[in-house]
Amino acid sequence: MTPVREATVAIVGAGMAGLIAARNLRRAGIDVVVLESAGRVGGRVLSETSALGSRLDLGGQWIGHGHHRFERLAKELGETVFPMHTPKRPVMVEGAASVSGSGATMANLALAVWELRAKLGAPAKWEHTTVGQWIAKSPGRRSRRVLEALVAASTCADLDRLTMHAFASTIRHQGGLATMMATKGGAQDSLLVEGAGTLAERLAADLGTRVRTECQVTAVRSAAEGVTVETLEGVFRARKAIVTAPPPTAARIAFDPPLPAARARLGKNMYLGSVYKAIAVYDRPFWRERHREAELVVLGKPASATFDTSPPGGPGHLCVLVGGREARDLDALAPAERRELVLGPLAARLGGEVLSPASFHEKAWHLDEHAGGGYAALPAPGSRAGYYPIPADPVRHVHWAGTETAAEHAGYIEGAIESGQRAAREVAAALGTGGS
Repeated sequence: MTPVREATVAIVGAGMAGLIAARNLRRAGIDVVVLESAGRVGGRVLSETSALGSRLDLGGQWIGHGHHRFERLAKELGETVFPMHTPKRPVMVEGAASVSGSGATMANLALAVWELRAKLGAPAKWEHTTVGQWIAKSPGRRSRRVLEALVAASTCADLDRLTMHAFASTIRHQGGLATMMATKGGAQDSLLVEGAGTLAERLAADLGTRVRTECQVTAVRSAAEGVTVETLEGVFRARKAIVTAPPPTAARIAFDPPLPAARARLGKNMYLGSVYKAIAVYDRPFWRERHREAELVVLGKPASATFDTSPPGGPGHLCVLVGGREARDLDALAPAERRELVLGPLAARLGGEVLSPASFHEKAWHLDEHAGGGYAALPAPGSRAGYYPIPADPVRHVHWAGTETAAEHAGYIEGAIESGQRAAREVAAALGTGGS
């Protein structure tokens, strides 16, 4: 007979939202259990150690401008924040050539960005226009390729699966195009020496045995007195549950009684994007010695965005992001082929040493069966159900968290932290215990 374990609150998912909710509830004296299907904590954050001993992030990592909760948490847990090394603007690279900042390509790109900003009111007709269709009508082959690279890297979407209406809504919600795309003073402003994934590991360590990994939730059954959460490892009975998985992942869970139609539509009408991330590690950021900036947009196949994420004092870290369909194109290649394809286009700009890193780390998030993709769930064409922030109204004894539900900075680690704090307050109030 399967044993039934008891907790006051059962939390589904040990990503940042779930761990923050658990931490805040524990501080309010409420017993919790955190149930995670993967063999690790962190969800869409993940840190590794390089061959040179430095920590690096293969998942979410940036502290953006105004991400005060993230900054406070890092300080509280003893992590070191540093500003990313960044130029005024990235260099566009095509083959061995750099794209001039004053030529026709940049003029066409400026025109396209102006049009996008002018239409951020998101006219209704944009609901039937995909980002791919809009880009296809923009003047200039190179400028179109730049737009494809930037949008894919920033959203992880297939450009024919993201409408202009949804894209414009996301831009508005995330503080405007400049904030969303920018490094210094924008969404990619600062980093952590010890890694964002290390924060999740430290939060989980503080919770100890209350966090159970390799414990996949299969069903959540609600009754008058609370919930029964069924997992592949056993059954948990609680007064309240908090589900932090993004809607496409949460849709794998059977809810009894069934969720209201509006809530169920989120799982059907949202999807997780495709993203490949690589970190190449070198004994030092040698490109700076040649007065070369490593913030690049590569216009080849695949298109990619590269950042200098080296910690203060070294070693050298180069972060490469490939989003959307071109991220999936890398899946069938052997590891050595992928590495050559990703690093090869950087050599002409940064130097041949870029081809020989001390260690090379990679992660295709769309192949992660537990995360499902990255960076956040997106609305499918033809639906507004997944526009940020998605609804988080409790359903019976089930509460909701996750970065997609955040009132501020949805889609970022900051949003995940905010949502976990909010869900903890809701549950504590419902239990009559208060809480912060």
